[in-house]
Amino acid sequence: MLNLDERYHSYLDGSKKMRIDGEEEKVIAYGWHCQDGDIKGHYVTTENHKLYYNMSQEFVRNKSLRELQTIS
Repeated sequence: MLNLDERYHSYLDGSKKMRIDGEEEKVIAYGWHCQDGDIKGHYVTTENHKLYYNMSQEFVRNKSLRELQTIS
């Protein structure tokens, strides 16, 4: 299983950033996401996006945090 701390912890202090649609984004959080009690993959939350990856570390989808805030 992927070690999320090993992969993303160095992004949390802001010195490393993810590039999304040509813009650099600071990583705010990361963790596992579950569905129906099963781990389906992991997520990475940046300043403006929440990115979802499957268990094979393949990108699945991108949700704008603005979109998520209006839904909640």
